[in-house]
Amino acid sequence: MTVSDTGKPGALPDPATEIRMTTLHATRGANYWSRRPVTRVDVIVGAYDDISSAHVPGVTAALVGAMPSLIEHRCSIGERGGFIIRLRRGTYIPHIVEHVALELQTLIGHDVGYGRTRGGDVPGEYTIVFEHMHEEVGIRAAALALDVVQRAFAGTLDSVEPALAELRALAAHPQAAPLKAHVLCGITGGAWRAETRTELASRGFGVDDDLVVDVAPGYILQAGLPYSRSDAAIVLDDQPTDVPERYRDPERASRLVSVVADGVRSGGLLVAPAKSWDVQDRARDAGCRVAVFATDANITARDKKVAGAAAWVEDGRIVLEHVDGVVDGGAVRDDVAPTVQVAAALCVFGVEALRPDQHPGRGSARALEHVSTHGVG
Repeated sequence: MTVSDTGKPGALPDPATEIRMTTLHATRGANYWSRRPVTRVDVIVGAYDDISSAHVPGVTAALVGAMPSLIEHRCSIGERGGFIIRLRRGTYIPHIVEHVALELQTLIGHDVGYGRTRGGDVPGEYTIVFEHMHEEVGIRAAALALDVVQRAFAGTLDSVEPALAELRALAAHPQAAPLKAHVLCGITGGAWRAETRTELASRGFGVDDDLVVDVAPGYILQAGLPYSRSDAAIVLDDQPTDVPERYRDPERASRLVSVVADGVRSGGLLVAPAKSWDVQDRARDAGCRVAVFATDANITARDKKVAGAAAWVEDGRIVLEHVDGVVDGGAVRDDVAPTVQVAAALCVFGVEALRPDQHPGRGSARALEHVSTHGVG
């Protein structure tokens, strides 16, 4: 199916079969797209990749007739009625689904407004994300929004009242059980996560009721963080290996692993690799205190500009630096990767040494107690 030179399509393929949903789930914590819970839906639009709302007579009228309140959507134009202008000029199905999903929730009294639509790995594939207040409502709103848009393009849309009745019924049910409110530390990166959690435990960090969570980048992409807040987080690297190729490019990869910074409480600690400057900057923007580590002595001036603490390896030993000076963090062992040991030592040291309620010197003293109990040095 192609659009003619006149801009008018011939016989349209059936939207109900041509446009397919391939992924649908909700995130409950901070995630790749937002610090708020969002619903994600992936769609393949087939021939409709080339067919906009301006190409099909009646689409805009049908949508506005069924949901007059769409006039409140400002969209990229930035003013009331902006989305309707986009519809009349021509916008595409994934973008329309995003707005309809938000409006369906708004019409049942949910205050939502955040949404994004992005292209996928292949032509005709799109990822749509939008905010929700109630997880089950968000998931169902995605499917209902797609159905509304399909019917608008097919010329059969007359009302969204059945969809609203369904969403109201779902909204009356209790929310899913909340996330564990607070954990001690979240760990992410392409490698060494489990080993780092074990290393932290061996240093007395994350025992008893203090939970340390290993969060794979692929999990963050699919579901967001599995907790709401942490005291600290460790980014071991910015090279995720368990995600689609498009999320491995440097900008997207650093953004993905930096989601753990969004879960850190204000003034909490984010441990990041030296030279991972985008991760460091995102952590600072999220209100974290930053500590940087390296498995050699190559920590740059740019790293130290943002870092309140640092750790590196020199002459086979871990060196820990903070406001009180430089201290010995023990010998680097042969039983686990140096990255694991240095990052864990810095996290244990940094959580205590960077505590804002500590008087000068006291935080470092407590941190050294944790370091020395590991039995190294």
